[in-house]
Amino acid sequence: MPEKQIVEKAQQDLREGKSPSTAAGEFVREEIHHVREGKHGARSPQQAIAIGLSEARRAGVPLKPPREGKTSAVSRKSAERDYEKGQRHPQRHKEGSSPRSRARTRALKREGKDSASQAALSRHAKTAARSRRRTA
Repeated sequence: MPEKQIVEKAQQDLREGKSPSTAAGEFVREEIHHVREGKHGARSPQQAIAIGLSEARRAGVPLKPPREGKTSAVSRKSAERDYEKGQRHPQRHKEGSSPRSRARTRALKREGKDSASQAALSRHAKTAARSRRRTA
């Protein structure tokens, strides 16, 4: 569940006319901090980013799901579900099933913490930049 000040910062970004991806960046940043401080782990930088984007969508940031072909069908469906939930009831912090929520947290705690290191994030940024088209 995102901290209140993160949600407020994202809403302020949106009010200022910044893009939804900028507002979602606040949630990703928070997720990276959670992994670094040991609240839980992540298997890769991409997983930490995906968790942050999911939280952003559920909190009401109008961040569209990825286009077909960008991610797997399962990830896309999950993103669509999060987006719909955020657009219907933003900031409603009901997690659903308590045992499922605990299981999710326990599974994340078993993951490593190195995925949010400077080196791992730098490596991810370089590969992501390489996959984008060059500008003329």
